[in-house]
Amino acid sequence: FFSVTRHITNKRCTSLSISIMALKLGDTFPDFEKQTSDGPIKFYDWLGDSWAMFCSHPDDFTPVCTTELGLLTSIAPEFEKRNVKIIALSCNDEESHKKWIPDVQAHAGTEGKFPYPIIADPERDLAVKFGMLDPVEKDAAGMPMTCRAVFIIGPDKKLKLSILYPASTGRNFDEVLRVIDSLQLTAYKKVATPVNWSKGKECMVLPSIKQEDVAGLFPKGHRIENLPSGKGYLRFTPDPSE
Repeated sequence: FFSVTRHITNKRCTSLSISIMALKLGDTFPDFEKQTSDGPIKFYDWLGDSWAMFCSHPDDFTPVCTTELGLLTSIAPEFEKRNVKIIALSCNDEESHKKWIPDVQAHAGTEGKFPYPIIADPERDLAVKFGMLDPVEKDAAGMPMTCRAVFIIGPDKKLKLSILYPASTGRNFDEVLRVIDSLQLTAYKKVATPVNWSKGKECMVLPSIKQEDVAGLFPKGHRIENLPSGKGYLRFTPDPSE
């Protein structure tokens, strides 16, 4: 990590001076304690041995955010069966989150206990620290709001994926699930996943694996694509998780 100091000033001329962490893939995601719609949490304790999908949204009671968090209530079982916990964040307080949740569930057509916590970050300390703020989108006080960030964090507490969307663009959570499938597969198998890959499709043998070792590592077989260069670097093998 490296840190700098950023001052965020609102119309009342108050400011925040917060250390910003440049989160890079492979970095340890920091632990923190925060209030949520489910009460206080300590992130590492909440995460346990699971993966996490940590996402931020700009504001409660807004159209795109309601569709996004609503869909997550519907597809939460898809994350659960992948051992992925969902957690969301915005700069609203926990009371705002609790009042908004019925709207989210009504839009999604879901009922019962809300399936994931929403972090309250009104002081914007986590939003700034993790680089989640959108400088274009501001609240009524002139303070920047959070963008649509997605962080995937592994059981080892390492950052596996980072995607930032602007406030105007809702996320595609089918793509997030696809990427989680790839991350979990490639964490334990010596393969990479090609363009538009989805679970069950052919994978690619890692370039670092010597050809004489391929047969032993991939008992389902493999194929090498013929190329004009004559180089046999496109090596495909069935999904080893199937």
